[in-house]
Amino acid sequence: MAKASRAFVCQACGAVSNKWAGKCPSCGEWNSIIEEAVAPSAGPSLIAIKGGKGRLSPFETLAAETADAPRLPTGMAELDRVLGGGLVPASAVLVGGDPGIGKSTLLLQAAASLAQKGPRVVYLSGEEATAQVRMRAARLGLQQAPVALGTETKLANIIATLSSAPPPSLIIIDSVQTLWTEGLDAAPGTISQLRACSSALVSYAKGSGSTLVLVGHVTKDGQIAGPKVIEHMVDTVLYFEGQSGHQFRILRAVKNRFGATDEIGVFEMRFEGLKEVENPSALFLSDRDRGVPGTAVFAGMEGTRPILVEIQALVAPSLLGTPRRAVVGSDPNRLSMLIAVLEARCGVRFAGHDVFLNVAGGLRLNEPAADLAAAAALLSSFVGRPVPDDSVYFGEVSLTGAVRVVSHMDQRLKEAAKLGFVRAVVPASLAPDRQIADIALMPVSQLDELVAWFGMSSAE
Repeated sequence: MAKASRAFVCQACGAVSNKWAGKCPSCGEWNSIIEEAVAPSAGPSLIAIKGGKGRLSPFETLAAETADAPRLPTGMAELDRVLGGGLVPASAVLVGGDPGIGKSTLLLQAAASLAQKGPRVVYLSGEEATAQVRMRAARLGLQQAPVALGTETKLANIIATLSSAPPPSLIIIDSVQTLWTEGLDAAPGTISQLRACSSALVSYAKGSGSTLVLVGHVTKDGQIAGPKVIEHMVDTVLYFEGQSGHQFRILRAVKNRFGATDEIGVFEMRFEGLKEVENPSALFLSDRDRGVPGTAVFAGMEGTRPILVEIQALVAPSLLGTPRRAVVGSDPNRLSMLIAVLEARCGVRFAGHDVFLNVAGGLRLNEPAADLAAAAALLSSFVGRPVPDDSVYFGEVSLTGAVRVVSHMDQRLKEAAKLGFVRAVVPASLAPDRQIADIALMPVSQLDELVAWFGMSSAE
């Protein structure tokens, strides 16, 4: 047997080097390089030439008929929406999120819901004792669910246990960073252990037809630890998001081989567990500040679901040499661009003001269509004049100050009309050919038109 050699592996990106360094040359992360044992192996070309044990691989045409992937609904509509309709047998799902966000609670509820329908479910916890998991199940009212519970972390024992019985329909590993295999001289959670354990479990799931769900920790930057090592192996990657102090939780798909990658599921954290939110718009706007300057309602889209949220802005005089720019729930670069357009194209001067922007409810917006609503909130706070309570805004602002077209206009307007809004400020190019009952369209072609509505001239 070849002697294992030593190498220095970055725990953030997986880069391998022959010497230690304080900063990874590949990803730039500090203090992430750890010495690990690496077993040398023969190259694939040498094995193919000397071994001669390969077999012929059949080929198929692109015109061959393929049935849709079968689905196994979990019983949680929001989770099934993000997955694309339910769990796919012989697939691997990775769920990441901040500590304490509710990953274990979500998966325990899904496991119990599925097990109560008949399929066999295995829940393996490497971080908690069985008593702790039972206490959580009792608090959630799930103690009678027929879920097979275990606390094993050694990979060989897990594979042997799963192989000794008929393959379960769902296997949950909480978390993958706690697993280890004795074939590697490395601590649990290192890149080598993550790669080996994840690969073995995914191979078992593909061969047995079970659905594998792995829970992954996240780094301080919000990425799953060892991200590219695990994410490339699995079929679906889900992030469970939320802000401390907010009861809302967002389940977002960032990779999905069997469904859309822009769907979200909305949950509300309660003492009795996570409750699905069927109408997120009404919940996000339930505590809306009416008649207060600096707020505007944005009609957004998350996948196929329209969501209305309140965007809040505060523009206050600053005594600092460099005014502050703070954003919660959106891209800070987008705010900087929007302020620059308002100053350069519309003559609104924010140079002596601190600017704060917040998306109410804990939702994070990545859609450029929020530009017009953010601009309305900024202008409202700047002049101290509230926007109409019955209006919604959506539209992308370009660097020239033009308000550009956005997609899914009909769905946005229908959702706004359903919630009682009667006016919508929209891009001018979309207004002439569309009309939704009970809601009037107010077209805007340039951002300076919105500035004029607040009684401001280009010289201000």
